Amino acid sequence: MTEVQAAIVAAVVAALGGFVMPALVRALPEPDARPDDELSEHERAEGPKEPYAVLADHAWFAPTAMVVSGVAGGLVGWAVGWSWLLVGLVPLVPVVVALGVIDLRTRLLPSRIVLPATAVMVALAAVHAGLVAEWSDLGRGLLALVVGRSFYWLLWFVHSAGMGFGDVRLAALLGLVLGYLGWPQFVVGMYAGFLVLAVPGVLLALVRWRASYLRAQYPFGPFMAVGALIGILVGERVLVGFV
Repeated sequence: MTEVQAAIVAAVVAALGGFVMPALVRALPEPDARPDDELSEHERAEGPKEPYAVLADHAWFAPTAMVVSGVAGGLVGWAVGWSWLLVGLVPLVPVVVALGVIDLRTRLLPSRIVLPATAVMVALAAVHAGLVAEWSDLGRGLLALVVGRSFYWLLWFVHSAGMGFGDVRLAALLGLVLGYLGWPQFVVGMYAGFLVLAVPGVLLALVRWRASYLRAQYPFGPFMAVGALIGILVGERVLVGFV
């Protein structure tokens, strides 16, 4: 099967997954309320978090998740080709899209989604390494998980006001996936998230001539996801070409 056919199949499957993501979000338990004295000034200014059930019931959620998941899934299918890797990668796409939507609306990345997804991906990577690829691929993926999580944990530890611990958990998940595909995908995918993050602040600062936009806090999860997609698409070509 050609890359185009793989992209079409992956796009359809990912889009169908995106359609059911509101149900997943609706089923999430609400986090415990935090005392006001534990909230940052920015969190207090934003007001109460939007409940997951309310977020899931927005009319735009399902179609948006379908379109974004379909496009991202198609790109992943085109990049990877017709491979057993798609068994793990394509279902993960709508999950990451849902996490991005949640983070944009609530500034949270629920561990009830991230941790099980990470465990499933570790299991699928182990099966793929044992049956199709090499055990060294699994070792590389697990090492990338540790490296990615440790790096983001350090950023969180140094400046927790600018990064949530959910980003640390998501870094482990994305690090595993990117690392399993290869070190170029991991390096480019992790770094690209920071580059993509800089775009909104720079554009707003240029358009409105306000430097404060450069210091504004943005939910990082969606940018991490876009960076990971960039790593999958062009990571090997970018890093090999650079070296």
